[in-house]
Amino acid sequence: MHKQRVDSRFRGNDVVDQASRENSGVSIEPQIAASPVPASSQGRRLGRGISAVLGFVVTVLLTFLGLLAITFFIGRVIPIDPVLAVVGDRATPAVYEAARIAMGLDQPLPVQFLNYVLGVFSGDLGQSVSTGRAVVDDLSRFFPATLEMATIGIIIGIALGVPLGVIAASRQGSVTDQAIRVVGLLGYSMPAFWLGLVGLAVFYARLRWVGGPGRLDIFYDGLVSPVTGLILIDSLLAGEIDIFWNAISHLILPASVLGFFSLAYIARMTRSFMLDQLSQEFVTTARVKGVPERVVIWRHAFNPIRVPLITVIGLSYAGLLEGSVMIETVFSWPGIGNYLTTALLNADMNAVLGSTLVIGAVFICINKVSDVLYRVLDPRAR
Repeated sequence: MHKQRVDSRFRGNDVVDQASRENSGVSIEPQIAASPVPASSQGRRLGRGISAVLGFVVTVLLTFLGLLAITFFIGRVIPIDPVLAVVGDRATPAVYEAARIAMGLDQPLPVQFLNYVLGVFSGDLGQSVSTGRAVVDDLSRFFPATLEMATIGIIIGIALGVPLGVIAASRQGSVTDQAIRVVGLLGYSMPAFWLGLVGLAVFYARLRWVGGPGRLDIFYDGLVSPVTGLILIDSLLAGEIDIFWNAISHLILPASVLGFFSLAYIARMTRSFMLDQLSQEFVTTARVKGVPERVVIWRHAFNPIRVPLITVIGLSYAGLLEGSVMIETVFSWPGIGNYLTTALLNADMNAVLGSTLVIGAVFICINKVSDVLYRVLDPRAR
């Protein structure tokens, strides 16, 4: 009886407490209020995005200014007189001095550098002594040819180099691995000009599988109006399918030679990255759980190496753009490497500085594109 009274007393107190809570407007049920996202956090996120964009622009501008300074002072240090390249070595002192003043070389170096920077940002790179045209016009004509060849070459290098590197790593020590490593070694050690000459002798002169030197056959030259400067795209825009296939036949051999060298580098680095990932514990765990080997290799092991692989591909692409001088010489390819070589032989400093500036700008752009891809593929970098 005493226990029942105590229980009823406690129940009565609970009822009173419940009633008092209801009368006071306090809910008995636990409330989970969704905390609204404050506007200040959205503002901070927008501010971080704007600051990131501004930092990116400032970094690009400072890097480009550094490139301008390097090209300018190198052009002033090398033992080539740009005035003599214009007036000739038989000019009188009066003519020489007049040309020197007209070119602005009588002014102090800081003033010359300022004028050089202003000219570059206004699109004025001077006149070329070799061609007699504006350097900007020459670069807009010659650089797309190199860009087209290097782009096809890097596509070949990626399409073959990455799978070969993955296969070599997944079959470490096998005959397949050794064969792929030999191919990579040949790509590193074989001279580019020799491989190009052998390719022309075999596939063009003997087998007639590809076109010869140059971008087009001589009877197709000048039939397509340049729009982008890329003959493959311009021929398709003009509806000239015959010219398109003729350009492919001329492009495939030099692009394959370039692609072979990039293939060797990409395959070697891919193999190294994959070997490091295949030895990790999460890959072993996936195999123990019975995950198919194809999924283990291409999903679990390959995904983490995409970020460092971007750097390898970017450097290889930039190397093809600026290192194709020998290939352009062998194949008579009217690219920026051939143009730069001719300018150096003729002491054409405006063309040399303009070409160097374009190549350096390409390096900067490729590095910045790599940074953007880092953020896309790796959430930790965002």
